[in-house]
Amino acid sequence: MDKLNFLTAGQPLSTGAAGYGRAFEILEELNLDGMELEFVHGIRMSDKSKQIVRNSSEEKNLILTAHAPFYINLNSKEEEKVEASKKYITDTAKIGNSLNAYSITYHAAYYMGQNKQDVYKKVEKATAEIIENLAQEGNKIWVRPETTGKGTQWGNLEEIIELSKTFEQVLPCVDFSHLHARTNGLYNTYDEFAAIFDKIGSEIGLYALENFHAHVAGIDYGEKGEKKHLILEESDMNYKELLRAFRDFGVKGVLVCESPNIEDDAVLLKEYYESL
Repeated sequence: MDKLNFLTAGQPLSTGAAGYGRAFEILEELNLDGMELEFVHGIRMSDKSKQIVRNSSEEKNLILTAHAPFYINLNSKEEEKVEASKKYITDTAKIGNSLNAYSITYHAAYYMGQNKQDVYKKVEKATAEIIENLAQEGNKIWVRPETTGKGTQWGNLEEIIELSKTFEQVLPCVDFSHLHARTNGLYNTYDEFAAIFDKIGSEIGLYALENFHAHVAGIDYGEKGEKKHLILEESDMNYKELLRAFRDFGVKGVLVCESPNIEDDAVLLKEYYESL
């Protein structure tokens, strides 16, 4: 990556029912940089759609990422659900790789009331098996567990960084809104954002900042964490100071907008960033 790129989480809302071809035209018209493919309710895409996505993104030089299904839990007490979860991640990586996507992301696990260190070991073991599976196919797409928005979910910043230090193919997906919600209002100042970038750069390496994957949106939250996404200007998410930190640390990669008005806020983010 040679710069910070701004993506929508899924097809722009103004696409309507027109499909991927029109979605990529809209991204180009808005001067946005790409799209995160949302497989959150299942990994389904027709061969025709795959061809349109692959050809359109390449022709327009747009970046793709992919979000795996929501129903992943690498710490499930039921082994078949753990196996299914690993398959969801692997299958997302496979389709992402076939479309020349930059990286994939997912919510990895729930604590299920268990000791956090024990849960980490289970996530680490499952991740090793996923990476081995991908290696056998020569699939080197970035695999990125995402920082999560509730205290019941595995995936605080430290856990994501630790897993990324263990596997060369794993890097964080930092959802800044989730971190803000998870901590009931922290991670929302320039210094806090800067500390995240500093921690990732020093503990994983500079390459992690040069190959970044992040999410942002307005967010509603309470003591238990995330409630729902909001439009940026209707929330307390301090996106301007976040973008300043992105600029000051020279972060390169993708910033995916997950606001309810995805393309409008994605344009807002990109235009403000470029004004700095």
